[in-house]
Amino acid sequence: MRAETQNTVEKIRKSLGLLEQRLDWETAEFRLEEFNARVEDPNLWDDPAAAQKLMRERQQLVDAIDTYKSIKQELADQIELIELGEMEDDAEVVGEAEASLKALAETAGTKELEALLDGEADSNDTFLEINAGAGGTEACDWAAMLQRMYVRWAEKRGYEVELQSEEAGAEAGIKSCAYKISGLNAYGWLKSESGVHRLVRISPFGKGTRETSFASVWVYPVVDDNIEIEVNPADIRVDTYRSSGAGGQHVNTTDSAVRITHHPTGIVVTSSEKSQHQNRDIAMKALKSRLYQLELDKRNAAINEAHENKGSAGWGNQIRSYVLQPYQMVKDLRTSHETSDTQGVLDGDLDPFMGATLAQQVSGKSRADARED
Repeated sequence: MRAETQNTVEKIRKSLGLLEQRLDWETAEFRLEEFNARVEDPNLWDDPAAAQKLMRERQQLVDAIDTYKSIKQELADQIELIELGEMEDDAEVVGEAEASLKALAETAGTKELEALLDGEADSNDTFLEINAGAGGTEACDWAAMLQRMYVRWAEKRGYEVELQSEEAGAEAGIKSCAYKISGLNAYGWLKSESGVHRLVRISPFGKGTRETSFASVWVYPVVDDNIEIEVNPADIRVDTYRSSGAGGQHVNTTDSAVRITHHPTGIVVTSSEKSQHQNRDIAMKALKSRLYQLELDKRNAAINEAHENKGSAGWGNQIRSYVLQPYQMVKDLRTSHETSDTQGVLDGDLDPFMGATLAQQVSGKSRADARED
């Protein structure tokens, strides 16, 4: 077996080792038997919320076991094919098996990263907010570009995307928007996107000059039903108003929009998609999620640092730069991960950036260490 191929095999085995550790392989089958026994309980659905949570946890375990077994079996199969091909001097068989191993290494690496999403809220659904920053119309257009980028990323993963609120820009783009994105590990993946995003390009609005624009992204988890977050009614102010959006299928034009302000923290959440009653419910859930995020930040020094340094959407606070002129480059300033495929990124190809940030957080490296590496 060639040295390059042997390195690929070792890389896959390393990923399998991490998956086995995270899965606690020695007890996995026993835990699945326990889940199966509980699922057969005729009284299970007396509490629908608890039943859904149980079914979700069981499915996650099933998927993890199947993934581990599948990768391990395919690795063994491809190694066997290479050995047979080398014995029979069949270069075509060897070449096909080596190509399969490379693809398997990428799959195993992705699953390895997903296995690291074991934070308290990583598996939860998430809220995503985007706000235009410094740059006027340019910034509003940039915020709309980010909106499209994240929606495409979520849809590629099969996540459910629900617009919560949207405020149109004066001339183009959006001033702000908020989404609820639902799916396994939605928060775990998107949490690394919180911060200021900077765009450099030639202005599309007739100026013909190179412009720099900013927009901020804020991500926080949807609070599970079993997590109690108390909100003192005396600490909040609830305002209703007419939506200022463009109308149509996304934003209504009735006096049903709701804004809730939490005085102790200064957090403001809005919802303008449904009836006033529904909007109040949505906004309260968003507020509780934000308060829960603050609590998570207190427990997690890395996330807390990111929150404190988020700052305003302008110079000095950016986490990622998107340069379209005079060259093509997207670069994350935390991990130094970069690509010249700017169009691919703006079309939602964000996994490499998210993966690099996640790996850095798990390794405990600082930004300076990551840059040196």
